[in-house]
Amino acid sequence: MFRKLGYLVVVASVIVSAPVSAWCGTSSGAISGAISGYVRDNNGAPQMGAVVEIMGSAAEALKVFTDDRGFYSVTSLLPGTYSVKVSAPSFLPSLREKIGVRAGAKLMVNVTLSTLFEAIEMVPSRGPSDDDDWKWTLRSVANRPILRVLEDGTTVVAQSGDSGGDHDLKGTVTFLGGSPGQGFGSSSDMNAGFAVERSLLSSGTLRLNGNVGYDSDGQGVPSGVLRTTYTSRFNGMFEPSVAITALHLNSPDLNNLPGATLQALSVTSSDRVVLGDRLEMKLGSEYQSIQFMGRVNAFKPFASADLHLTPNTVLEYQYASSVPNMGVEGVADDRLESASSDLSETAPRMSITGFTPAVERAHHQEVSISQRIGKNSMQVAYYADSIADPVLTGVGEITAESGEVLPDIYSGTFSYQGNDFTTTGMRVVLQRKLLSDLTATLDYAYGGVLDLSHPDVQLQDARDWIRAEQRHAVAAKFSGTLPRTKTRWIASYRYTGGHALTPVDVFNTSAGQSDPYFNLFIRQPIPASFFAGHMEILMDLRNLLAQGYVPVMGRDGRTLYLVQSARAVRGGVAFNF
Repeated sequence: MFRKLGYLVVVASVIVSAPVSAWCGTSSGAISGAISGYVRDNNGAPQMGAVVEIMGSAAEALKVFTDDRGFYSVTSLLPGTYSVKVSAPSFLPSLREKIGVRAGAKLMVNVTLSTLFEAIEMVPSRGPSDDDDWKWTLRSVANRPILRVLEDGTTVVAQSGDSGGDHDLKGTVTFLGGSPGQGFGSSSDMNAGFAVERSLLSSGTLRLNGNVGYDSDGQGVPSGVLRTTYTSRFNGMFEPSVAITALHLNSPDLNNLPGATLQALSVTSSDRVVLGDRLEMKLGSEYQSIQFMGRVNAFKPFASADLHLTPNTVLEYQYASSVPNMGVEGVADDRLESASSDLSETAPRMSITGFTPAVERAHHQEVSISQRIGKNSMQVAYYADSIADPVLTGVGEITAESGEVLPDIYSGTFSYQGNDFTTTGMRVVLQRKLLSDLTATLDYAYGGVLDLSHPDVQLQDARDWIRAEQRHAVAAKFSGTLPRTKTRWIASYRYTGGHALTPVDVFNTSAGQSDPYFNLFIRQPIPASFFAGHMEILMDLRNLLAQGYVPVMGRDGRTLYLVQSARAVRGGVAFNF
């Protein structure tokens, strides 16, 4: 009897659990998520037959294979955190971790497989010849591999997932001092800078950096700039960013321009959008509110679009409404990583005429195509520029009593307003990786500049003689790291064919960008056995030979100079943590 009763209990439980299980399956299917993507090698070739394993904490691993397009798809995933492991013959397995799947979400997780040799070569490092300058790989599928050994002994190329992140705090503190230029522009200034970065909310990054400087006399309120930036990432497709910058510069001339302290607040917002594996776009704008002898507001939009025709060919369009600031992260050769930049580079580009301030306004459009062949890279670009109230740089002892110049006591230079001009031009950049730690770049540009057709004129009359002229410019740049001492360096020389008050191709942000004439940037690590922590010695030399100085006469008969780039000699130390 008890046996019959037991059979009845089992049958009843099966009958009751059947509809419940069916309902649960339907419900979970309605709220389930999916992970799909493409598997390629470093050259962009799809990998057919690659094994894709989806591993979660609450379920057994699910295994699928890629098709002839390298595509895979796994559906009916419950909300949770997963890891994606991809394996293929002759490649290292690749692991994507901490991928958060929400109810009803469909995530695109693209994976790039590397061989052992490629993985060792491509371990991420920040240096003067960062390959990101050439935009070869879309950020959504960019391979930033790190070799890792799993518990079972398997060696994989590990990458953080879209929802994961490195929560370590990273920062740098720098102290720099300038050497007097003896009439050639640089002053004996002192400044301290800092930069702090931390991952927030699993998919965001918060950066805070600033700089405080003192003039050569050490008098008055110190000049300072503070910038905070927050960047977030969504599903590898969207990367919005917002930055707020506050700037305070001492009065350029306390005696002749009372109350003319420059204060500025700017808000920059942008969004990077990746569409599929072909197109990457960036749209944004900067709003500036400037307090200087009254209030001036400026709105400066910018945009770019990169079309990846092939894995080694990129067609790009750029629009900008302000001259690029080479001290801002991500521009050109990332000079902020090699040596510190002036506060004056962060300040709005302003000048005065007749005691009336004006902000430089510009429009720049550029179309370029970049091609990579083995260790060689090449770019050809055509651009059109229009600049109103351009800011020219001058050096020499001068005051603001004439209302025509704006002295900068921090950098030892002054600003002078030039004439409006428009120009079209072209650029050719060739880059070759000579060794694993040595890269050579050659840049040729042809376009319009402002030039003084009659030198040795009075400064107040110079504007009448400033003309737009066409000039050639050739630049050679070498960058690398010394194997034994780990010294990181950038050496460049940019020559202009004829006198010029402004550089040729002033909006150049390609890998061939460099300051006019001879420049040298050095970053030398100090062994930990000498000092605790990570300490580096910095050296920043610009226009060391003081070339390109065009003489003009001041009111007091002294010789002044208008220059493309003022000579500057600075050095200091940096502490990284």
